Amino acid sequence: MKTLSLLTLLALAAFCLSGPADAKPSGSESDKGTAFMSKQEGSKVVNRLRRYLDYGFGAPAPYPDPLEPKREVCELNPNCDELADFIGFQDAYKRIYGTTA
Repeated sequence: MKTLSLLTLLALAAFCLSGPADAKPSGSESDKGTAFMSKQEGSKVVNRLRRYLDYGFGAPAPYPDPLEPKREVCELNPNCDELADFIGFQDAYKRIYGTTA
């Protein structure tokens, strides 16, 4: 019984190993599986992705906030940060540091 199962296993292994060696891909099938594309095709794909990844699907990216550096300075000062919670950032910055401009 062991001999029969061993022979079956060896026949199955021989069949599996000989299958891919005999098969040869045709020219049309080997062209389909290429991993590279031309520069023109690649730029089309990248431009299409950029178009959809913009903010708001095609809308331009928002401008940076000009008061952001002052807001960060105010957040680092505990007095300014506490006061900004009550009266607003611009008024707190003006009281602590002088002017907002």
